[in-house]
Parts: sequence; C-alpha cells; structure tokens
Amino acid sequence: MIGDKKEFSMPEIQKVAVLGAGAMGARLAAQFYDTPGFSTALIAQGQRLERLKKDGVVINGKPYFIPVFRPDEAHAPADLVIVALKQHHLAQALPGLEKWVGPDTLFISIMNGLDSEEYIGSIYGMDKVLYTVSLGMDAVRLDNQVSFTSAGMYYFGEAQNPSISPRVRRVQQAFDRAGIKHATPEDMLRMLWWKFMVNVGINQASAVMRAPYSVFQSDPDAQGLMETLMAEVVALAQVLNINLGPQDIKDWYPVLNRLSPAGKTSMLQDIEAGRKTEVEAFGGKAVELGKIHGVPTPVNQAVFQAIRVLEKNFNHPSSALQPA
Repeated sequence: MIGDKKEFSMPEIQKVAVLGAGAMGARLAAQFYDTPGFSTALIAQGQRLERLKKDGVVINGKPYFIPVFRPDEAHAPADLVIVALKQHHLAQALPGLEKWVGPDTLFISIMNGLDSEEYIGSIYGMDKVLYTVSLGMDAVRLDNQVSFTSAGMYYFGEAQNPSISPRVRRVQQAFDRAGIKHATPEDMLRMLWWKFMVNVGINQASAVMRAPYSVFQSDPDAQGLMETLMAEVVALAQVLNINLGPQDIKDWYPVLNRLSPAGKTSMLQDIEAGRKTEVEAFGGKAVELGKIHGVPTPVNQAVFQAIRVLEKNFNHPSSALQPA
C-alpha cells in the first residue's frame, strides 16, 4: 500500500525521452513532440547524434528536428523513457542514463524479443519498467526517413493487470493526450509472447524469402513456413505455462491483412540494407529455450542458420547474397 500511495502522487508525464530513433522510436518521438504539454528529446551519441542534429527525422514526409542529447547531457530526469533500440544495441546504449532517471521515471521498451524489460530492470529497477509491445505498424525506414500507412497499437502494463495500477494509468494518460492508440491486456506476459511468436514467424520467413507483407497475405507456401516457425514458439510457451495456443496463430491473420501489402518487416529491411538483424532475439532465442526445456525447434534452427549466413555474406560477390 505504501508503494501505491507513492505512485498516486507521481506527477503527470511531461518530459519524454526516446532512446533509439528508428522507425518506431522516431514516430513516437514525433507524436509527443507535436503534442502541446510535452517536452520531447532524443538520446543518442557519436555519429548517430550528429546525424540526428544535422538531418533530423522525416515522418511521412514531414521533417522533425527534435532536440538530441548525449546520455550525460540531461538537465533533469525524464518522466518517461521509451527504449526503441535493436536488441544487439541494448547492452551498449542503455547503461549511463542515470541523469535521465529520477524517482518518478518510468521505462517502456518497444523492442522486439522477450528480454529487454528484465535487462532494463536489472540496471534501473523493475519498479520503473512496464512490459510493452507494439503491433501493426507497417513502417519502412530509409536513412532518416520513415513512412507508414498504419501507426499500429501499443500494449503495455504490469505482467498481470486484473486492475489498472497507478503507474500504468500514468502512461495511459500520456498516450491519450498524445493521441497514440493503446491498450492494457489483463495478461501482459501472454501478449509479450504473442508478439514474440509473430516476430519469430513473419520476420524470419520474410528475411529468408525476401518477401513483403503481400506474399504472406496470399501465398500458402509462405504462410506455411511462417506458421511452422510460430508453432514451435507456441509449443515453448505451453511448456512455460504461458497462455498461448494454436488459435493464436490464426488470430495473427486479421492483423497481417491490415498491413500495407508493399510493407516489409524490420528484419527484411535489415537484410536489404546490409544491416545486422535481430535473429538472435527471434530464432536464436527460440532455439535456446528449446534446448533448455526439451522442446524441438528444428525449423527455427534452420532459418536461424540461414539468416546468419545472409548476414555473413552481405558483400559476397554472388548477387544472390547481396542486399537488394
């Protein structure tokens, strides 16, 4: 009860900091920046910081020059820190944010995978972290330009939400003011695993087949590979007592069919651009958990290895291995 009283006294979210200005991070930063009553900043360092200061970000054709600061440059703690990094950048970028973190700071991570919340909590305390997933944004990023037709939906909350906690309500109110669609599922861990299942399926399948969303909306063979990858995640979830089942694979299709047919997954965009993918957080994590819990994951193992080969051979002289 003492913790609840403290949280009820927490101030309204006004200062928002975004760590990671990729498609989703840039879009959220722009949304808060456009909303009166918020002070919005990007956190970056090195060449990324210089590029953001010089070029800004362009969201659906509109340029934004959101203030950019180094991790050690905060003048006061942020009320909300949004972590929007790729998994392999987290360990390097997250430490050193102490000046951005105060007694009332909350973190949400819109990263892919299953591990980012616990990692953030291991540094700054789980009492500052809400579980979060994003779903349905069909963004394409090229350099500093982000374009999308669907802004998607953000799901956040405590691990379990039989009722809405004060700190969840605080973030809900901020998202309402900024006009960002959101929901708080009763079982947030299930939602986290559902998004993991989706990413393991369509991100990896799209990367190995170089296929945009239209292929998965219409081609039974593409759907078959995607569903087999997902089914291995469902089997893992059931062993771990996560409420996920075969129906959840079918429930993905209404979301998929609302995405722009020309849109591409983040992993496909990484492959085409010759960038490191998040395959370790997808197939790699599924294979790792499968070994620990005795659940076979042969299709994830094969696709994981195929994507690793693509990553290692971005500059291979064979055109089949070069980015498109």
